[in-house]
Amino acid sequence: MSRSGRTARPRHYLMCRPHYFDVRYSINPWMDPTQPTVTETGLSQWKRLHDLFVELGHRIDLIEPVPDLPDMVFAANGATVLDGRVLVARFRHDYRAGESPAYLDWFAERGWGEVRQAEYVNEGEGDFLLAGDTLLAGSGFRSDPRAQREAEEFFGRSVLGLTLVDPRFYHLDTALAVLDRDEIMYYPAAFSPESREVLADRFPGAVLAEEADAVAFGLNAVSDGLHVVLPEQARGLAGRLAERGFEPIGVDLSELLKAGGSAKCCTLELRPAPAVRPSRRIGGPGPLSDSASAR
Repeated sequence: MSRSGRTARPRHYLMCRPHYFDVRYSINPWMDPTQPTVTETGLSQWKRLHDLFVELGHRIDLIEPVPDLPDMVFAANGATVLDGRVLVARFRHDYRAGESPAYLDWFAERGWGEVRQAEYVNEGEGDFLLAGDTLLAGSGFRSDPRAQREAEEFFGRSVLGLTLVDPRFYHLDTALAVLDRDEIMYYPAAFSPESREVLADRFPGAVLAEEADAVAFGLNAVSDGLHVVLPEQARGLAGRLAERGFEPIGVDLSELLKAGGSAKCCTLELRPAPAVRPSRRIGGPGPLSDSASAR
């Protein structure tokens, strides 16, 4: 426990090495195929994020990257996982549709209980974030609003729908982050007036982000209840978090931001993990194995 009384809770994350990372098409305002990308830089930045999670005591599993799926590094979009049940994404754009079979296979092969693909367009934790016992669900650009009822029935959890209105913040996890159960931070202007009213009523003490920090993807953050991993460029937001007793940790994921993703986009939380099995190596370059944890 920190001096602020906040406690870090070990988490279990799924990540995907950006071995095939590139910007070959444009499906959000951040993507410009005419601008060069450097895969080696993306790999280095991603590995620092991976290693940081391990240092913080979290368990990391890896899914093997698939050729011709350059956005697969954004593992948060692959599924929503609650209570051992897995609702795999159904992507809006054909460019990413091939990711869904990879996630279906990964979870099925590892003994997760109920695993199925969503019927309606549903981009996983990109648009579904757990706050306490409620799923916050974004729509407006990617996930179909009908996916909210589907998730409610599949997980048996209440779902609070939120409408995104700024195309720069095309997924909920680019405009809002859950910090610790019922504590969140968000950028109000990314939401419709009705959704802003809902958020203000439900989370009156939320941390509010300024536009400069929001466009730096400061809200695409990962919190364990104490440590908040976010882009190092979001300095104002980091200061507000520190005032609330959190410990912000800045990371540089500027290469991946060229595709419209940062720390949270790279991180799918698994709640809870199945029974621990001996880890095995997953193919692909580099020294990282299928499962890693702090020593």
